[in-house]
Amino acid sequence: MSDVKDAIDARYSRHCRLPELGRSGQERLLSSRILIVGCGALGAAIASLAARAGVGSLRIVDRDFVDLSNLQRQALFDEDDVAERLPKAEAAKRKLARINSSIALDAIVADAGPDNIEEFIRDVDLVLDGTDNAETRYVINDACLKRGIPWIYGGVVGVRGLVMSIMPAAGPCFRCLYPEPPAPGNMPTCDTLGVLATVPSLVAALQTTEALKILTGATPAPGVLSVDPWQMQFQAIDLKRRDDCPACVRREYAFLDQGGTSRALRLCGRDMVQISPPEPTHIDLEALQRTLAAVGRVSNNGYLLDFMADDCELVVFRDGRVLVKGISDLSVARALYARYLGA
Repeated sequence: MSDVKDAIDARYSRHCRLPELGRSGQERLLSSRILIVGCGALGAAIASLAARAGVGSLRIVDRDFVDLSNLQRQALFDEDDVAERLPKAEAAKRKLARINSSIALDAIVADAGPDNIEEFIRDVDLVLDGTDNAETRYVINDACLKRGIPWIYGGVVGVRGLVMSIMPAAGPCFRCLYPEPPAPGNMPTCDTLGVLATVPSLVAALQTTEALKILTGATPAPGVLSVDPWQMQFQAIDLKRRDDCPACVRREYAFLDQGGTSRALRLCGRDMVQISPPEPTHIDLEALQRTLAAVGRVSNNGYLLDFMADDCELVVFRDGRVLVKGISDLSVARALYARYLGA
């Protein structure tokens, strides 16, 4: 027992001195389990902060691999990860293991959606949003409300960000803030406005602070916090539960119940389309490499397969997802998917 006490004193002494946390708070963090959905600019920063803070178990789910354009704002990654074309979840796990070897790390290379989100959240105390699209956030909201798990929304576009802690049965949910998904083209994205490199780090720090509060029994901030560090403007927005909210009031989980269909979506900030199979699957990358070698250039690093032919590039993951690069038209992406993968 004294060895554990000494280890806490050595690594987390600054936390233990805080009246807001203390030793008991740090011990609660060490026994906590969190899920980070998405390991881009927000998720990578959250993961680093949570690992350094001593959250005992981190599960990271991300569908993408590290790209050179990520390094402008995704501080956990470096050029070696780009050269190896590592999946972000795996690259993050490797870095975090060197930051804090005493915590449990689980990296899952997958697209979180209605078919798998309940499995990912089954044993965690808290979910943190590091995603880049509204669709996944509605699914997270449904799943967390259904299971009674708190989650923390974070959004960034341009020079602005939003943070909201969502406590099931104790306040408004994501659909109280955004009742329905925005129509395509109606909301600015990082494709259209870009992202100031510092904003995701700020939003991630606020999300992680809220997480530490919830995990140690403190009360999270109510409502929504809007931040604009370019103008040095911070605004707390009061948000009440909607009397007619289909999710947190009527307990209708429409986004969680829509599984079983293939999905195609454009990835934020990338000229790329992701296509997901209708059911969970497993791709034999080695066998696929042998098949595709006859019609184009193909490489395989054990995590993903990269195929180039006819001026297109397809990145195939073991779970059956395919990223079609250099394409923004969903129908064209689906056609290339069908041509080379026969689906």
